[in-house]
Amino acid sequence: MKILMVIVDGMADRDVNGTTPLKSARTPNLDRLAEMGINGIMDTIGPGVRPGSDTAHLSILGYNPFEYYTGRGPIEACGAGIEVRPGDIAFRVNFGTVDGKGSVFDKRVVDRRAGRIQEKEELVRAINQKVKIDGVDFILGNASGHRAALVFRGEGLSDRITDSDPKNEGDRVGRVMALDQSAEHTAKIVNEFIEKSHQVLENHPLNAERERMGLPKANVLLLRGVGKAVHVPKFHERYGLKMAVIAGTTLIKGIGRLIGADVIENERFTGSKNTDLGLKVETALKSLETHDLVLLHIKAPDEFGHDGDFDGKREFIERVDSELEPIVNLDFSEVCLTVLSDHTTPVTARDHTADPVPVMIVCEGVRRDDVREFNEYRVYRGGLCRIKGLDLMNILLDLTGKSKKFGA
Repeated sequence: MKILMVIVDGMADRDVNGTTPLKSARTPNLDRLAEMGINGIMDTIGPGVRPGSDTAHLSILGYNPFEYYTGRGPIEACGAGIEVRPGDIAFRVNFGTVDGKGSVFDKRVVDRRAGRIQEKEELVRAINQKVKIDGVDFILGNASGHRAALVFRGEGLSDRITDSDPKNEGDRVGRVMALDQSAEHTAKIVNEFIEKSHQVLENHPLNAERERMGLPKANVLLLRGVGKAVHVPKFHERYGLKMAVIAGTTLIKGIGRLIGADVIENERFTGSKNTDLGLKVETALKSLETHDLVLLHIKAPDEFGHDGDFDGKREFIERVDSELEPIVNLDFSEVCLTVLSDHTTPVTARDHTADPVPVMIVCEGVRRDDVREFNEYRVYRGGLCRIKGLDLMNILLDLTGKSKKFGA
């Protein structure tokens, strides 16, 4: 029996005048699946713990985030295609725009996203070729939009340092500071890199052309989310299963690569409302022929939550439901399906919260409950009751006959 895991990012919400985007959406396919299976609510990390998408996905896949999560940087680096090794330190990176005179640390950030620059391969290549730092190697990897990822490799590196991204436009670029004595050498190296990369970017022909066109120059790298890479067991070693990930975001692709899954990419798979949902579903079903577990990730509801857009979130959930129709007709004696959200992103909070998320499981032999609607107000009455993210893989392995007996 194969496992299909559909994670609709940030789909869950809080009460708004007696409803939520999910409850108010027309979702005949999700409701039909809920009726066919067992339902419940889930704390992806633990009650009262606000999950990031990264820590939530690790937990859902059976990896204790308190053991394997050191920061978002190493995951973003994996997503950008960089081979991350234990001991490396890695960052999330924005290409930004600074203005002023003197050192880069004297200049103010005028655009944290450099006009949401898209084509920046030349800039990444120039930094990798021209910037040299004694005693350490680095790799700058390109990512979607204005984003990149950065890895430093060398002896004695520490992730006990601050960000350079000030988070607010109008503030100066942050000088990286050591949080303890062991990180002073690392902070010095990172600051040297930020200064030298700024000099390369400031004088690059692409930025001269952007300036002529009235576009913001991508002349600074803003670093945040540092983490030190640790050994993470591969998914096939941990569970004996071959896994595929279908996602449009660098973060989720990074988690897939971190645990050794096959990441199936397509330019039509994005992390926005413009993603090709139909192709994603089609690819997921096709991938079940060659993989034991397929994770299908859908990002946009989280973005609508961050934007505070109730109607946009409801309408996109209806799109998701429509495109999931082929899944309703699966043979659930051959496929075990779980549909869930990784965290709650309320339109009122515009950020992740610790509210538990709805989860369903549909497969042959499951104890069907009386839930007939898949939403926050109904699923808590289901047979799964309230579980944690780390419970889900154990439940799926047991239902598919893949778990090992504990004891004699």
